[in-house]
Amino acid sequence: MKLINTNHLKGDLFGGITAGIVALPLAMAFGVQSGLGAEAGLYGAIALGIVAAIFGGTPSQVSGPTGPMTVVSSLVAASILSQAGNLEFGMAMILLTFFLAGLIQIVFGLLQIGKLVQFIPYPVVSGFMSGIGLIIIFLQLFPLMGHSSPGKIISVFTGFLGLVQVINWSALMLGLITIAIIYLFPRVTKVVPSTLVALILVSLLPFVISMDVPKIGSIPEGLPHLNFGIFGDFSVSTIGLILVPTLTLAALGSIDSLLTSVVADNITKTKHNSNRELVGQGLGNMASALIGGLPGAGATMRTVVNIRSGGKTRLSGVIHGVFLLIVLLGVGKFAAEIPLAVLAGILITVGIGIIDYRGLGDMMKVPRADAIVMITVVLMTVFVDLLWAVGIGLVLSSLFFVKRSAERGEEASTMEPITNISGDEESALEPSGLPDVYIQELHGPLFFGFSSKFQEQFNSIHHAKVIIFRMEHLTFVDQSGLYAIKDIFNELESRNTWVLIVGLRDAVKSQFRKMGILPDLVPYSHCFLSLDNAIAWTSINLKKYQQKLDSTGPENVLVNYEQNKLN
Repeated sequence: MKLINTNHLKGDLFGGITAGIVALPLAMAFGVQSGLGAEAGLYGAIALGIVAAIFGGTPSQVSGPTGPMTVVSSLVAASILSQAGNLEFGMAMILLTFFLAGLIQIVFGLLQIGKLVQFIPYPVVSGFMSGIGLIIIFLQLFPLMGHSSPGKIISVFTGFLGLVQVINWSALMLGLITIAIIYLFPRVTKVVPSTLVALILVSLLPFVISMDVPKIGSIPEGLPHLNFGIFGDFSVSTIGLILVPTLTLAALGSIDSLLTSVVADNITKTKHNSNRELVGQGLGNMASALIGGLPGAGATMRTVVNIRSGGKTRLSGVIHGVFLLIVLLGVGKFAAEIPLAVLAGILITVGIGIIDYRGLGDMMKVPRADAIVMITVVLMTVFVDLLWAVGIGLVLSSLFFVKRSAERGEEASTMEPITNISGDEESALEPSGLPDVYIQELHGPLFFGFSSKFQEQFNSIHHAKVIIFRMEHLTFVDQSGLYAIKDIFNELESRNTWVLIVGLRDAVKSQFRKMGILPDLVPYSHCFLSLDNAIAWTSINLKKYQQKLDSTGPENVLVNYEQNKLN
């Protein structure tokens, strides 16, 4: 396994350091939120950042504690401590839970379970992520106002009126200033992460103005120590205590990581190895538990920062972890003075960023069943249980799909392979020197179990000039399918590929209008009643395009999709 590619060394170095700078305040904030201390967040970011990068299946991915994993970790820690009897045994069981969750992730990878994430409906993912975002925001309201956060969401609501009467105004001011800097500083420059700027500047205010605000407190200095004592109290009787939390963390960490891998794929135009990614994440979480760190997953924001800053290989993730280790060795005594309200402000912006505004904003446009699933998952995530929320969401999505199929008497979705018709003598196309023309035919409903495969069809097509979508037999599209189509059409537009639609049914046409697919992405002039009409239009307009190309040269040909509608 080659770790260093000299061709990308500069980009990996800069990307890794930049991701490390972004990760620093987040790791400490997640550690504090978990109840295990800022050092637990840093240890987790270091172990996961290095180990998951080396052994994972997404070269540009940066791993560490994430919002969803931290929320579950804090709930797991509180639950285990309340049942453990004593603190020492409870802490051992918490770290053992983190370790076994990583082990189960490795089993997931070896059993080739990684690709199953593509069958999770979009409303379930959307509702779950929005619920996690709300949990983070709610749990940070107390620290933002200078007080310890209760362990349960219900307690936040029941105790909020009492909190308002005892607000620590200094802490609230620091938290609000932190939030303001995070959102406003990027307008000045994006070279330095606004989160880091807020952390440093606002943490200095109590040294300038006398304030009585809660702070992080002492952080252990030096290298973290391996702790094999977590296995000492393991017995059959402890399985009941940690089984459900272990499975919850393993499932969530796997989903969280693979979703980030998909984001990385979309940016880099590469393809990750899902099962290897789970093995890498599992090894990272096991290593993190052994040094007292938080479990985590692929971190979307840090991964995007890494890629945008030049990181391309797994070395960038390793550099991110090593950078944090160096920082840990030098700033422990300074980090102890960071006000908790500052970290609360940082985490509130994280929670706001996790909420899926796209899904929530389209709630009135998507099928009613998908909206019901999304709302149900949000409410269950916030007020009941995260694993139950996902499980109920999957069951509801499946039941709604079966109901819709039964009402329409539909068969399962099928999709013909993309066919290249350029050069086919029977198609009336001019083959010589013309760009490729492809046909994509769809049958039945396009739903969550099929949308991922639909998107994969287009990963290998980069030079098509025209793609004709035959939709005479497309009966229904759910939210996952609508977003898949919208993303594909956006991608084809960015490649200056003409998209034509044939035989669109009224019900599907109505869905496309609500989502802005028609006419925003595909004008009505690109919709045809029959394939023959679409091919005739294609033949005429490709000739016009070629003639213009020949007469003016490529530098003068209009390349914008909208401008290329040669009707």
